[in-house]
Amino acid sequence: MLTRRIIPCLDVLNGRVVKGKKFQNLVDVGDPVELAARYSDEGADELVLLDISASLEERRPFFEIVRQVAKCIAIPLTVGGGIRTLEDILDLLRCGADKVSLNTVLAHDPTLLARGAARVGSQALVGAIDVLRINGSWSVHIKSGTQYTRLDALEWAKTLVKHGAGELLITSIDMDGMKVGYDIELLDRLASTVNVPLIASGGAGTKQHILEALNTGKADAVLAASIFHFHEIPIKELKHYLHAQGIPIRL
Repeated sequence: MLTRRIIPCLDVLNGRVVKGKKFQNLVDVGDPVELAARYSDEGADELVLLDISASLEERRPFFEIVRQVAKCIAIPLTVGGGIRTLEDILDLLRCGADKVSLNTVLAHDPTLLARGAARVGSQALVGAIDVLRINGSWSVHIKSGTQYTRLDALEWAKTLVKHGAGELLITSIDMDGMKVGYDIELLDRLASTVNVPLIASGGAGTKQHILEALNTGKADAVLAASIFHFHEIPIKELKHYLHAQGIPIRL
């Protein structure tokens, strides 16, 4: 059985890590380089670094921050935000990213995944899907959750995997920052729909929430922010809890 992963997420706005609820009411949390080093030292399995305003501002990714973060951590780094071209993907990998997370651009051109996979392999490409429940279905939103699309999350997941995504990062906008648990139904449906690893995002408030995402939701990894940023659950404590519950985890 594959080892499950614990992944802190750093949402970056104007060079600072921020955190909000349902992608709104953002508050400053700290410096991305300092937080990245802290999570690497504390035993995180991977780190996700997202430039949350790049797509909205239609600018390229924050390459210099990626370089600085990559230098100070000893764990795999996934970077997203502002990626529009194959060259952006290659440049981020040259800066020290191990994987790139693609979101808004794919709504306009999902074939970028296929072109990227041909150059760097599917294992380096994460398809990110931000989801909001509307009238009982799961709707894909882009541009940091601000723009509605007509895409259904389950069908969109299949499309991204078909084009070359080696992993999917699934964020529930409804649950984001609310600390009431992940969208387990969505995760479970996706796990039955695609055959690539799923990263659950949005809603972690307790250790039990994370256990539920891994067990009932069948996620391969859990991404969290608030519980780590605000020192609510230490990563090592979380991992020992999961291990005691029979979850294969790197201690």
